[in-house]
Amino acid sequence: MNFIRFQDLCQQGRAKNQRVFIRADLNVPQNDAGHITEDTRIRASLPCIQMALDAGAAVMVTSHLGRPTEGEMKPQDSLAPVAQRMGQLLGRDVPLVANWTDGVSVAPGQLVMLENVRVNKGEKKNSEALARKMAALCDIFVHDAFGTAHRAEASTYGIAQYAPIACAGPLLAAEMDAIGKALQNPKRPLVAIVAGSKVSTKLTILQSLAKNVDQLIVGGGIANTFMLAEGLKIGKSLAEPDLVQEAKAVIQAMKQRGAAVPIPLDVVTAKEFKADAKSEIKAASAVADDDLILDIGPQTARQLAEQLKAAGTIVWNGPVGVFEFAPFEGGTREIARAIAQSGAFSIAGGGDTLAAIAKYGIDKQVGYISTGGGAFLEVLEGKTLPAFEILAQRVGD
Repeated sequence: MNFIRFQDLCQQGRAKNQRVFIRADLNVPQNDAGHITEDTRIRASLPCIQMALDAGAAVMVTSHLGRPTEGEMKPQDSLAPVAQRMGQLLGRDVPLVANWTDGVSVAPGQLVMLENVRVNKGEKKNSEALARKMAALCDIFVHDAFGTAHRAEASTYGIAQYAPIACAGPLLAAEMDAIGKALQNPKRPLVAIVAGSKVSTKLTILQSLAKNVDQLIVGGGIANTFMLAEGLKIGKSLAEPDLVQEAKAVIQAMKQRGAAVPIPLDVVTAKEFKADAKSEIKAASAVADDDLILDIGPQTARQLAEQLKAAGTIVWNGPVGVFEFAPFEGGTREIARAIAQSGAFSIAGGGDTLAAIAKYGIDKQVGYISTGGGAFLEVLEGKTLPAFEILAQRVGD
């Protein structure tokens, strides 16, 4: 994927004395008292900001926070706690600027934070007037917020249209590189793991991947629907019987390409959905009417692990069982360890997937961990994200 990298501009000396506008993702969780409870996103934004400062730029950084009403600035919507925390991490004062769309005073070597971008009228609808105002504030626009890359808003898309230079910051560039490596020109075999509670939320992803992957591993409630499609009984397990035909179509699409959707050979069941429920390993063909399938069985896990270890590229979205409950974590743990041991390039994304990676301590063994959530899922669907599209268009400028 072709785009301008902010890192290259800095190395070429093109950011010196320039006004740099960084769109970061600083949407951090806070408690009722307004204190930040987890600052990963602030920490992740620092390399881009420090890169700009080191290059001698006049630096502005902004983000959305929460879901404010456009045109109404409320205390809980303020980036003040974020500016304070960023200042602590950088060891410098980070002034917060309100009502900034008509002009910002910032000198080379300085850093200011612009108040919550979503308070500006026209932000979400990508108002051209607002986008042009933002673009007029800078010489270089840097998009470094992959979590917003699937949204065409004034601060993520419009400004990139009108700024003199529009480029990708290090976080966004890393996401774009990893996605390109995993999906555009992957080393084969390409294995995708798509798991979750519902086929309906990931049907378009399954359909898109079925055209490209060599193995499509399904898990969770999605796997139960695929078991129904293969004529297996699933008891009272979570599934979507009305989507059985769609599941059959995905299986058929894979077969026509000489690829496969492995159906569980064995499963772990319980009579109730509880952390301390009595678990039982059963053949996939022996599920009772009052059983809940809460994990894949050890035989299935071993088979999938062997496929993953032989893969060239792995895309992982979703745990294959209720891994939060100890009796039903075996499948996800086996999958995680197989990915860690595989020589494949792996890319993983989604909140539950990140939680599983953290639980099993394999973050250093996964090739790339995407922080994008909805943006990551849209990429798996085969969509071109608005941020990628506009940055690609600006390459020749």
